[in-house]
Amino acid sequence: MFGDMMGMMNKLKETQQKVEDTKARLNHVLVDEQSTDGKLKVSLTANRTIKSIAIDEELLQDKEMLEDYLILTLNKAIEKATQVNEAELAAVAKDGMPNIPGLDMFK
Repeated sequence: MFGDMMGMMNKLKETQQKVEDTKARLNHVLVDEQSTDGKLKVSLTANRTIKSIAIDEELLQDKEMLEDYLILTLNKAIEKATQVNEAELAAVAKDGMPNIPGLDMFK
């Protein structure tokens, strides 16, 4: 039993390291999004850090329209990045979880 417990602890430590490695890797995974008409483009990491924003000249003439475009496009990009982030981290966590009877967190 003690050996099983040590094995589980080692497996958890390995998984924790894999999660940290995955978080670091996600800093380099880019998610791109643009407005439906292509006048605003944003790029951010899967950890939701904005890397670039490209704005069409036309949008610079109308402050309210630019604000609306930014809100809509950034929210879509953040949603995509969150999905990528959560999927990647869940996959690592699921692979690394020890088999504990009765504890089936990732069905």
